[in-house]
Amino acid sequence: MKNTRAVVMLALSIVIGIIAAFTAAGWMSQQGALASNKVVVAAVDIELGSRLNPQMLMVVEWPYASTPAGAFGDIKNLEDRVVKTNVLRGEAVLDAKLAPVGTKGGLSAVIAEGKRAMTVRVNDVVGVAGFALPGNYVDVVVNTQQDKPSSDGKQISKIVLDHILVLAVAQEANRDETKPKVVNAVTLELTPTEAEKLDLARSVGTLSLVLRNQVDGHPADTAGITKQQLLVASQDHAAEPVKEPAKTGPKRISRKHNAATPNAERNCVEIIKGNTRNVDCF
Repeated sequence: MKNTRAVVMLALSIVIGIIAAFTAAGWMSQQGALASNKVVVAAVDIELGSRLNPQMLMVVEWPYASTPAGAFGDIKNLEDRVVKTNVLRGEAVLDAKLAPVGTKGGLSAVIAEGKRAMTVRVNDVVGVAGFALPGNYVDVVVNTQQDKPSSDGKQISKIVLDHILVLAVAQEANRDETKPKVVNAVTLELTPTEAEKLDLARSVGTLSLVLRNQVDGHPADTAGITKQQLLVASQDHAAEPVKEPAKTGPKRISRKHNAATPNAERNCVEIIKGNTRNVDCF
């Protein structure tokens, strides 16, 4: 009788344990579902200007509390959209990284609203030895002849455009590239007015690009420099007298001589030997 009761209690404990395990598993699964949602991320590295397709994307579970703003939960909502910045594998595809609906792929998708893209021919010197890469900023310098009546055709170099974004070099617009690349053409992002200035500048003289700090947005407000000003500045610098270092040596005491010529001055040296002190004048 006692054995039967023990067996029944053991069986009942096992059943209760199984029910508790299933209940806990179901509760944890439910809590996990409530604490996360589905987010579309990049399945591969996606370059800017690319048109999205289902093969580039995948859906993953994302913690609810850290879901980024502008995320998508369905791949269908992203079909044929164009990215305007690079998206790395596993990175959430956000609305802020996409061009407006209906935008076609290519470089035109990454041009900011109100801006234009214009290409200029460069070489290894003009193109800052290949360091003017997509995403960097440059100033544009033109070297030309002045056409003012008083200038007599004097040559001048002047910064005509500053803080200009490089959109692409040759046919590449990847902004993650950091290795210098010597190309024969650079595409710049300009306002319509800046595009007119650049077009005129390249027709009246030779252009050079000046690489600048990416976070330095201060305007390059200069008056330009002529050949005459350059040479005069160089001559003035060369004509500056060189200061010789002061000579060090024994100090001489200059005292007035109490003789027939009171205005005459003599040089005297005070010599101390032991307890003897002498003054010699000459």
